[in-house]
Amino acid sequence: MTFTAIDFETATAFHPCSVGIVTVENGVIVDEYVTLIKPPNNQYNPFTIAVHGIYPRDTANAKNFAQVFPEIQKRLKNRIVVAHNESFDRNVLAKSMQLYGLDYASLNLAPRWECTVKIYKAKGLKPTKLSDCCREMKIALNHHEALSDARACAQLYLLR
Repeated sequence: MTFTAIDFETATAFHPCSVGIVTVENGVIVDEYVTLIKPPNNQYNPFTIAVHGIYPRDTANAKNFAQVFPEIQKRLKNRIVVAHNESFDRNVLAKSMQLYGLDYASLNLAPRWECTVKIYKAKGLKPTKLSDCCREMKIALNHHEALSDARACAQLYLLR
């Protein structure tokens, strides 16, 4: 069980304002990374602020995606990647990389990542929001905090 779990919180559409990444080697969490990310023009949708509680003032002096990318790259390249609702997080990564002229193919990732939503849906769990899965599996969660969400996703994947 060697993989990397990731979670993005977004400011608008696919523009991230935070990322949490948890690295698992042989079933053990060996690295955790979290950072705020300044979205383009530091713009936010009021709905996303209500979801995660990150405000423009929180990211005013943060690095942009391109500046944070080397840390993301070293944790994801050539890895099995897991996310809760993988298509969302995969698209945030791919579209952010495209915006900054970074080559997604260079990460050498599977076309689709491992998805804990699909795994737990197949197990018969309903609903399959991260908070529901964590409650069912007795995993601590500070929902919509990127590192907590990534850690919970990693734990869900380990328990599958």
